Amino acid sequence: MPASLLDKLWDAHVVDAFDDGSALLYVDRLLLYELTAPPAFEGLRRRGLCVRNPHAALALADHSVSTRINRTADSVPAMKRYLCDLERGARASGIAHYGLDDPRQGIVHVVAPELGYALPGLTLACGDSHTCTLGALGALAFGVGSSDLEQALATQTVRIRKPAAMRIAIDGTLAAGVYAKDVALDLLHRFGTRAGDGAAIEYAGTALAGFAVEERLTLANLTAEMGSRIGLIAPDETTLRFVAERPLAPRGAEFDAAAAQWRALRSDPGAVFVRDEAVDAATITPRITWGTTPAQSIAIDERTPRLADARPDQTPQWRAALDYMALAEGQRLLGERIDVVFIGSCTNGRLSDLRAAARIVRGERVAPHVRALVVPGSEQVRRAAEAEGLDEVFRAAGFDWRRAGCSMCVAANDDRVAAGARCVSTSNRNFPHRQGRGARTHLASPATAAACAIAGCIADVRQVRR
Repeated sequence: MPASLLDKLWDAHVVDAFDDGSALLYVDRLLLYELTAPPAFEGLRRRGLCVRNPHAALALADHSVSTRINRTADSVPAMKRYLCDLERGARASGIAHYGLDDPRQGIVHVVAPELGYALPGLTLACGDSHTCTLGALGALAFGVGSSDLEQALATQTVRIRKPAAMRIAIDGTLAAGVYAKDVALDLLHRFGTRAGDGAAIEYAGTALAGFAVEERLTLANLTAEMGSRIGLIAPDETTLRFVAERPLAPRGAEFDAAAAQWRALRSDPGAVFVRDEAVDAATITPRITWGTTPAQSIAIDERTPRLADARPDQTPQWRAALDYMALAEGQRLLGERIDVVFIGSCTNGRLSDLRAAARIVRGERVAPHVRALVVPGSEQVRRAAEAEGLDEVFRAAGFDWRRAGCSMCVAANDDRVAAGARCVSTSNRNFPHRQGRGARTHLASPATAAACAIAGCIADVRQVRR
């Protein structure tokens, strides 16, 4: 029987199956960070259990760290205990820990692929919903709660129900000014935040074949916003070239043997999907969110929706979103004044994202009333960007150049948007109060965000694209 990519990854890791449809799945590698790992460590301590395989786990400080250049653990006093608890638990368990002073520190979903800790064919779990990002490499990666994380640390397994397989094929060529973030926002607009409920979403198509791995990571990252824990992209030669350059990847004959297995990780012709969608890449335009979910987006030159056009079940949500965002129905967003621009996060904090933004701002200046931040997704990204002089481009334009961390994406640190302020952000969530109490967030690509910073208002990157 033809198998999907999900089937192949799943079947290779099932330890035991249960009558209720769930399975005990072997987890190859675990990713830990300071907000969800300490409760798991504490649970193990109370039960008198130890970490089964310390070498199969990696701990990083990311969500609550300050991103100031001269940061320390004391920079965010309220969060210091989380950083200390993570380091203490990791060291006691023999788990590698990349803290504030480590050159490998960064956001878990950025560091794992750049180091080669995440590889095709592996299962990875982390106490964060955006672990689906790593599925862009052809890995089975998913978020878990602290109790499941505790079980995984103790047994190297997780009990989980197998999702259905869903596929979205994106074929054709993207227009100028359209990036992976625009593709993700477009898919969310088309299919909604519940499209992936109970399913693993495989992305395919000729457009994706032309995506660099970093673009694929952006697309897979937004899978969580479509209601799915797992996003998948079959590994190809682009993936293998990327992996071959990673410091933790296999070498020589070992890599060749692994690559032969990785090439087989693709859905067979005739594989069955519970839902199979096709999208024409040429129909996708630069997008920006107007509301309070990533699915509430419009083309950058469109108007906000009118309540009369909403389905009955949508009307209360649309009205609440417009009210929270202080927007009117049928309003053009182009020219709407903004206060903050944030470029970073596990969605768009990679080197290619910073390059795209730097192309827009080179030789320009941030509008005087706009606070603009660039936060690399990892210290490795920061060093690479500085080697190319991107930090100088951003600083000359009036951006604040930062150290690695989640920063303004989650507001669990000292980078926040003030109440009532309007922010164009390259992160993945625009829920009410996500970036700070009363913050109004518009999600967009790094290039669009950069264009908005220069204009001082929501702007169409196609009008300023270099």
